[in-house]
Amino acid sequence: MLRSVRFAKRAIDVAGALVGLAVTAPLIPVIAAAIYVDSPGPIFYRQRRAGRLEDARYENGRRRFRFHEFHMHKFRTMRPDAEKLTGAVIAGKDDPRITRVGRFLRKSRLDEVPQFWDVLRGEMSLVGPRPERPELIENLAYAIPFFEERMRDVKPGITGLAQVSLGYTGEIPPGSEIAKLAETLQNPYDLEETRGNLADDMRIKLLYDLAYTASLEKLSTYLSTELGIIVKTPLVMLKMAQGR
Repeated sequence: MLRSVRFAKRAIDVAGALVGLAVTAPLIPVIAAAIYVDSPGPIFYRQRRAGRLEDARYENGRRRFRFHEFHMHKFRTMRPDAEKLTGAVIAGKDDPRITRVGRFLRKSRLDEVPQFWDVLRGEMSLVGPRPERPELIENLAYAIPFFEERMRDVKPGITGLAQVSLGYTGEIPPGSEIAKLAETLQNPYDLEETRGNLADDMRIKLLYDLAYTASLEKLSTYLSTELGIIVKTPLVMLKMAQGR
């Protein structure tokens, strides 16, 4: 990443996180109360995530990856014992573990408000690829070629090009431009047993993440892309909260 881009990105991160915390501060006690009334237990959720790619090499004939790991903070949207029986799994669209309040928080993206603190700590950025669980990312990298490259020399973000362009898990919105290419990009061999597989959604997310990281190669391109995503994010949050 260019030094000028790195400097501009950090400046936007700090300013944006401070503004974000100031704007959302009145909502925090309301959200906290709603979470506890709906599902008694912790208000916040602290989870280990994989950030920047630090190394990728072959060991004993197998490709190994090392990511910078950190703890990401969110408002809790699932039952307190959500992973007691399943272990670490990616949440699906209609995941039964998600609470009623949690479903709204996820749709509106308000569950991610505590991540402004993670941005100030320097672990995350306002804009970037979403960080995955360390327990899951290696399998995703094996299943999806170049999946690990989305995190090379870039911090994970609260919002991003994929987040404002796709659904929560990366599903293609009906009627969008990329939907016209869905049959080519997802399940091109039309295998019934793989139809609707989560890996297909993650492949689509990868395309957007790589497009974003490509914008970091030039300051003018970065600024137009970054500011465009930041401006679009509140509109996407409002649209999803209204269920459209």
